[in-house]
Amino acid sequence: MDMTRKLMNILLPPIALIVLLLILPPYLVLKFLGLIKGFTAYSEDVAGKVVLITGASSGIGEQIAYQYARRGARLALVARREDRLRGVASEARKMGSPDVIMIRADVSKVEDCKRFVDEAIRHFGQLDHLVNNAGISCVCLLEEAPNISDLNSVVDTNFWGSVYGTYFAVPYLRKSQGKIIVISSAAGRFQSPGASIYGASKAALISLYESLRIEFGSDIGITIVTPGLVKSEMTSGEFRSKAKIESIPVESTEDCAKAIVDSACRGDRYLVEPSWVGILFLFKLLCPEVLEWCLHWLLSSAPRNLKKAA
Repeated sequence: MDMTRKLMNILLPPIALIVLLLILPPYLVLKFLGLIKGFTAYSEDVAGKVVLITGASSGIGEQIAYQYARRGARLALVARREDRLRGVASEARKMGSPDVIMIRADVSKVEDCKRFVDEAIRHFGQLDHLVNNAGISCVCLLEEAPNISDLNSVVDTNFWGSVYGTYFAVPYLRKSQGKIIVISSAAGRFQSPGASIYGASKAALISLYESLRIEFGSDIGITIVTPGLVKSEMTSGEFRSKAKIESIPVESTEDCAKAIVDSACRGDRYLVEPSWVGILFLFKLLCPEVLEWCLHWLLSSAPRNLKKAA
């Protein structure tokens, strides 16, 4: 067994490199052609289709609701703040959605997730797109957290809140050959000081849905979105100061939401929005030590804990 392992250590790397060099050029050509086709040939018409959006009372979720409404989709809007949700639902109707229901629910509670999926199916009879958007932010150095157990809510909402809703929605999405749109974060791929737990919860989403993409095959499309800084309740005022990101440009929620819905309708596997954020991922891949040193140098003071609901 030891000899086999040693031979594998010696032989597999060069064999893998040769195979990669053989398949990479045609793969990149096909990928490029597929990219062109995706941008020019096809965009799903969602008029009359049913879209369920979590965290729809503000921020990106609210604007995603408006983008789908303009396209004539029927909407099931989910959030904890019923008063805010009522205003979003009213505006979505004005923008062209033929039917909108609002469901007050907390995605961190499994029974609430089952209920909002059941209510959407009971009202519409189908489900075509599930937008897992609900999330909360947390900015604090791990050692400065006043109560470590308080950080459970970040993972419960950002990760498990997406898992629960997806679990109950899968049978209906399979039936409609539907799509799941996952709002992760650039912090899930590009680790930032002071956002370790938040980033970990978003990285877990990426890993989860990359695995589910394999499990579902072609039955359910999955678009994983990694937004950078987008203007919302979570990235305004004190948050930006605590996170030391005052100088970084912030994209409007309207522009981000439009890019997300366009990407979902094209059937993209991934969306980085705005696209310049992808450069950070490249730096992380090519020179992680330099990047880590720079970020550590920029962290001149420890931010205090801050959490806000999406």
